[in-house]
Amino acid sequence: MSDQEYRWLLPSALGPDGASGDGKGNGARVRRTPRDWIVDLAMFLLAALMGVGVATTSYEIGGPGAVLVFDQVTGALACCALWLRRRWPTGLVVALIVLGIVAPTASGAMIAALFGVTIHRPLKVAGPLAGAAIVSGLLQTWLRPDPTVSWRVSVVATVVIVLLVVGWGMFVRSRRQLVESLHERAVRAETEAVLRAEQAQRLAREAIAREMHDVLAHRLSLLSVHAGALEFRPDAPPAEVARAAGVIRDSAHEALQDLREIIGVLRSPGAGDEDRPQPTLDTLDALVAESRQAGTKATLHNGVDDAAAVPAALGRTVYRIAQEGLTNARKHAPGAEVAVRVTGRAGDGLTVEISNPAPVGPVPRVPGSGQGLIGLTERATLAGGRLTHGPRPDGGFAITAWLPWGP
Repeated sequence: MSDQEYRWLLPSALGPDGASGDGKGNGARVRRTPRDWIVDLAMFLLAALMGVGVATTSYEIGGPGAVLVFDQVTGALACCALWLRRRWPTGLVVALIVLGIVAPTASGAMIAALFGVTIHRPLKVAGPLAGAAIVSGLLQTWLRPDPTVSWRVSVVATVVIVLLVVGWGMFVRSRRQLVESLHERAVRAETEAVLRAEQAQRLAREAIAREMHDVLAHRLSLLSVHAGALEFRPDAPPAEVARAAGVIRDSAHEALQDLREIIGVLRSPGAGDEDRPQPTLDTLDALVAESRQAGTKATLHNGVDDAAAVPAALGRTVYRIAQEGLTNARKHAPGAEVAVRVTGRAGDGLTVEISNPAPVGPVPRVPGSGQGLIGLTERATLAGGRLTHGPRPDGGFAITAWLPWGP
């Protein structure tokens, strides 16, 4: 059942508008639930039954008629006042304690009101009221003694009844506090689950965006280089035009293929990832050769003795860093020679360096500069390594990354 369906079974104190339990008794109106009406009616009938019993005993004992009428009227008013115990619990108990000193018929209503205060107010409020209730009962026994019961029995009965009521009220209060804490914990856990799901989605989107940038930026930069060559050299020999057109066609085809793979992952998360060809350290030669074919003067120095022993995830990170470095060099330093250097071994980690000298001539400003380097830094950090980038003293640019490689 939903909260709305079983809320009528709960006391109003456990609802969103329930009492705070701060002991201030500010008279805030709280809408009763059906359960509250049943409990309040039961309390009223119980107090009335106790008042009728006390009035009957007083009538049998005898006494002035005015006193008997006073007992009956005050007992009836005390029972009716119980309907206000949820709005003014503390004030009502104080009034009934004072009234109970001279009117034994109000004792039942006082006990019921004291029970409510013990539930809805902390012990620092309910404790003194319980002591005052005991004193009130002792004074009542002294002012209005019952000849059929000894004074000692009356005192013991008063103390036992008040302690039982206070103990029962404290038990109910602690149980309600436990229910509230469990409910708050459940709500907090649900909120945290939603936040974790949103964070997972955000991380997934960032990973997809990073993958799309790493894959497509390289392909599109090749398209841009060769398209620019065809634009600025319309008189190029037919062989060069055909080669550039072939590179443009191949790069566009590979870019579309990579985009289809990423879209496939979006449509079916986790499905087929193991079947997709993933770049590794062994594919660095093909990456550099592709850059050379596009006209970039690129060299590769692979100082890793056994490239096949490099973990797949580590090799993929190295590949992406080298790919982004070549792409940046092609965009921001066209015509400059790019050196890719990979060194390291198991236990010491892998070091990747992509560097190029200062470009010759003016370089057109490329929109969105720096976004790929931010993604590379995040990728290296996620892998447990670090990445630095910046200009060199000779005017060139260098990207250096260190990635952990366990033994």
